[in-house]
Amino acid sequence: MKKALIVIDIQNDYFANGKFSLWNAENTLNNVEKAIEKADANNIPVILIQHIAGSSSPFFNEGTEGVEIHPRILKAAPNAKKVIKTFADSFHKTNLEEVLLELGVEEILVCGMMTQNCVVFTAISKEAEKYSVKILSDCCTTVSEPLHLIALQGVSTRVELLNYNEAI
Repeated sequence: MKKALIVIDIQNDYFANGKFSLWNAENTLNNVEKAIEKADANNIPVILIQHIAGSSSPFFNEGTEGVEIHPRILKAAPNAKKVIKTFADSFHKTNLEEVLLELGVEEILVCGMMTQNCVVFTAISKEAEKYSVKILSDCCTTVSEPLHLIALQGVSTRVELLNYNEAI
């Protein structure tokens, strides 16, 4: 089954000097880098998702440093396809489905920031139903550990939760 690694919203605003820093962001970044490296070694394509918010949003504003994908992710995945989104669901009003079809993907490995929002909404999207979906639980984070764990528990009846070493 052809897989793709979907890396959602690992953007500068979610880190220590950003406008909305998250719990465990550095450890998550380290794990995502390892997942990308492992995906690359196994010829699994990587798709980077970038959220661009409206001008009234407190973060991810177009034209700011905070909206940019974290430089370590860009370095780890220099040839990754990129998809821009404006909603929590990475499929909604984007070309993600076309990218996956073009790559012949049947299984998506979802990871990124924030667990309860963009990661979960992408994993349970109506458009994701045609794929085998797995969330890389050690490659996700959000504002707090309890919220992260509650989100994963809540979605666990719909999609499989694995760590990156199990999935790739």
